Amino acid sequence: MEPTPTGRDRGHRTVSADEKAQARQVSLRRIGRLFTAHRPAVAAVTAIIVASSIIAMATPFLLRAVIDRALPQGDVTLLVWLVLGMVAVAAVTAALGVVQTWISTRVGQQIMHRLRTDVFSHLQRQSLGFFIRTRSGEVQSRITNDIGGMQSVVTSTATAVASNLTTVIATAVAMVALSWQLSLVSLVVLPPAIWLTRRVARMRREITAQRQRELADLNVTVEEGLSISGVQLAKTLGTGPALIDRFNASSARLVDLELRSELAGRWRMASMSIIFAAVPAVIYLAAGLPGTAGTLSIGTLVAFTALQGGLFRPLMGLLNVGVSLTASLALFARIFEYLDLPVDVADPTEPIRLDPAQVRGRLRLEDVTFGYPGSDTAALAGVTLDVPAGTSLALVGETGSGKSTLAGLVSRLHDPTAGRVTIDGVDLRDLRLADLASIVGVVSQETYLLHTTVRENLRYARPDATDAEIEDAARAAQIHDLIAGLPDGYDTVVGSRGHRFSGGEKQRLAIARTLLRDPRILVLDEATSALDTETERAVQRAFDVLAEGRTTITIAHRLSTVRDADQIAVLDHGRIVEAGTHDSLLHRNGRYATLAA
Repeated sequence: MEPTPTGRDRGHRTVSADEKAQARQVSLRRIGRLFTAHRPAVAAVTAIIVASSIIAMATPFLLRAVIDRALPQGDVTLLVWLVLGMVAVAAVTAALGVVQTWISTRVGQQIMHRLRTDVFSHLQRQSLGFFIRTRSGEVQSRITNDIGGMQSVVTSTATAVASNLTTVIATAVAMVALSWQLSLVSLVVLPPAIWLTRRVARMRREITAQRQRELADLNVTVEEGLSISGVQLAKTLGTGPALIDRFNASSARLVDLELRSELAGRWRMASMSIIFAAVPAVIYLAAGLPGTAGTLSIGTLVAFTALQGGLFRPLMGLLNVGVSLTASLALFARIFEYLDLPVDVADPTEPIRLDPAQVRGRLRLEDVTFGYPGSDTAALAGVTLDVPAGTSLALVGETGSGKSTLAGLVSRLHDPTAGRVTIDGVDLRDLRLADLASIVGVVSQETYLLHTTVRENLRYARPDATDAEIEDAARAAQIHDLIAGLPDGYDTVVGSRGHRFSGGEKQRLAIARTLLRDPRILVLDEATSALDTETERAVQRAFDVLAEGRTTITIAHRLSTVRDADQIAVLDHGRIVEAGTHDSLLHRNGRYATLAA
């Protein structure tokens, strides 16, 4: 997980030593394991590449025969056969290349699909704490930019290695077969090529790591500056110009990083081109010296220089694979970092199955303690509550007293650090998260609606719900008449984050969405906080009817909404300081009476 940005100068983020160390620790073996499930396809591609490289090596020998035999002797028949052989070699290698590209691209795309899916599904399993600590733009950047940046490496690395390595070996063998003396002369290119490649690889790797972090910062700026909430904030605070400057500075740094990355490779290519261009000249010189003159035929010399010239592309391709793979280690490090995140709230290995239809709904908290990571103070300490099935519990207290944290434990957004939470005697940690979600329904004070129709927003809670069931849930939440009065009714698009509707309307849509699942336990975390008094009364009446036979936990600041609860617990700094009914708590003249005053 990326640490919180520090050392910013208009969006700039410093690079920690841990990040640099992590990029060095990516195992090539682990990258190789991505291809394990595709061994047959990789083997087929390798076989095609080997066959194609061997077939292609026939061309220089055919060329030598044309120059040394067919042309000098005027043998037209031989010349025709040699030319047809050259065309056949080109046709066969081209056809094999098409098949190789199809297989290798398919394998690469399947690996990319698996990586994207694995990262997305693994992040879905992370607790709320991870998303509280992590910038949303950072998560999106890793799934899109980082995995996208790895695409060329994953798609072409294996085939490029096999293709270029096979071609280099085959070319080298052919060169030795033609003239081992001239082959020794050609070896002078290897030391400078390897040295330059290693330097460029190190530079590219550092630049790639910086570039991906800068892209993440750019994503964060877009997320914060162009969302509806971000735009509203910028317009009301007048921070638009500052956001533009921040975006401009981040984009300018990306331009600089891209230029540095490209120039590093171009200087190497230019240097190697000069070296490879000089080698044929040295070969011609060597062939014409008094000690070697006349020992090589013209056809052999032409064929050898053609081979030597053809060696440049696969050799550079092989070295480029090393550069690309080394540079991509920074991308793999960022992806593997997310895949290696421990899951704080996970499904049990041997879950206890509860039939939601058979759940009675008795809820117990037994000496529960919970503290947020990085905090020295427990958000809840020694909380014990018993909520019989079908009864209602109200949680009241000042802001920060632990009410929402307790509600989060009931829906298992967090796990207690001590004690346990049970439903019908079963520890929540022994239930599958999907089963728990069908038993416990939550309506929070922060309503989130998807950018789709009203109908699909409600059906998101239960994909198999019929239109009639959707409308019944909307009626129960006192929102059906408003939806029906819209031009497109239930097919009205709610807009980004539901901005088509007011706060109270969004709250009622969220209530309808939860009620559609018919949970045995309802958690209402300030569920009516955004409603006006009249609407609140209507929704409360609907809740009174729906709460019959259902366990309900209500969190509210307005005590008028919870006075009829079967029991009320007053929290203060994570502890229950009072518990009882409305009348009994008022009679004690304690903390509850103070809040009610």
